[in-house]
Amino acid sequence: METYAKALLIAIPFFIGLVLLEILYGYFIKNQMHKPMDTISSLSSGLTNIIKDSLGLAVIIISYPFLLKHLALFNIESTLTVYIIGFIAIDFAGYWNHRLSHKVNFFWNQHVIHHSSEEFNLACALRQSVSNILGYFPLLLIPAAIMGVPENVINIIAPIHLFAQFWYHTKHIGKMGWLEYIIVTPSQHRVHHAINPEYIDKNLGQIFCIWDRMFGTFQEELKEVPPVYGILKPAKTWNPILINFQHIWRLMQDAWRTSSWKAKFLIWFMPTGWRPEDVKEKYPVQVINDVYNFDKYETEATKAFIWYSIFQLLSCTGLMLFMFYSFGNLSFNELLIYGAMVFIGIYGYSTLMDRKNYAVWLELIRSFAALGFIYYTGDWFGLKSVSYIGFILVIIYFFITVLGAIYFSYFEKKQLSQIAV
Repeated sequence: METYAKALLIAIPFFIGLVLLEILYGYFIKNQMHKPMDTISSLSSGLTNIIKDSLGLAVIIISYPFLLKHLALFNIESTLTVYIIGFIAIDFAGYWNHRLSHKVNFFWNQHVIHHSSEEFNLACALRQSVSNILGYFPLLLIPAAIMGVPENVINIIAPIHLFAQFWYHTKHIGKMGWLEYIIVTPSQHRVHHAINPEYIDKNLGQIFCIWDRMFGTFQEELKEVPPVYGILKPAKTWNPILINFQHIWRLMQDAWRTSSWKAKFLIWFMPTGWRPEDVKEKYPVQVINDVYNFDKYETEATKAFIWYSIFQLLSCTGLMLFMFYSFGNLSFNELLIYGAMVFIGIYGYSTLMDRKNYAVWLELIRSFAALGFIYYTGDWFGLKSVSYIGFILVIIYFFITVLGAIYFSYFEKKQLSQIAV
């Protein structure tokens, strides 16, 4: 995990830099694909995901080394051939994992965050799950285990395979000629993120589009059908942690409320969106029926508030980067506490972005808790010895959060209500 954390010190600034580049490109060509609050929410989701993954917070049903030990029929050396075989095996497994996430109620919860943005840009690629706590992916790598692909090869290829899915989340690149028949392209992935009836649940491939063509899930982007993005049951929040668990919460409520014992069991394994009839009638949920005529989620955001939200995003990113920098020097309990503080920070400022009345209390509690921790320990997880200025900046950050939470929850909101009147 420490190696993964160190790699993220390079990867995170790289991906954020590409997002900024896309924003600048859209600005200069006067065709902006980003909306500030949506992009902040997307990047915040990425932070929660990589913290969760770096801490290894998942229950592994079965490990790849176990499968390799008991199923391998061949003994392949780590040559270029085995890396190619491993990459294809991971991509094949990724297709079926992706298809499972789109087709089964329970597994949709771990993927819904990725589709929750009503925009399509590089930032939405970073909307990754923190609810995928059931580690079953190695089961889909049985073909790789049978062929004897070494564990170290899988460990090297897996992050490369994941990072290679970033670039095609853009509307700035059109169709790519003959490459459309080999790899997943931006055009194909725009189809995948769309909620148009013609497009939904199509193009599930991750790197190679051959799987979609083989198994009947391929759909070309049509000129006469412009993609509309989001999810059919809109998230209606900027809070990435809430989005991660909205679907599973609805399933739990439906399982509790239905009078059918059969439905209580089947609801988890039924097609995505299925609900028991008695619950569906009594407890309706908003669903988009006309994808060309619905209101995208918006909240009141002045320029000052947008910049404050950006400040919070950058500050939490900085805190997280120091956590990865210090990964090897902190105990697991310290890493859990640190990760929880960043998580709560993201929950707090994204709730403030939703303009929820209770957001101010979340921000005040987490700021005073952090300041209390600093007072009690006399440090911020060893930052003082690395950079005393950085230590002072962390203290200033939490004081600014206190002031910002109060100002934007009360004073600015009062000013806006007076203007509205």
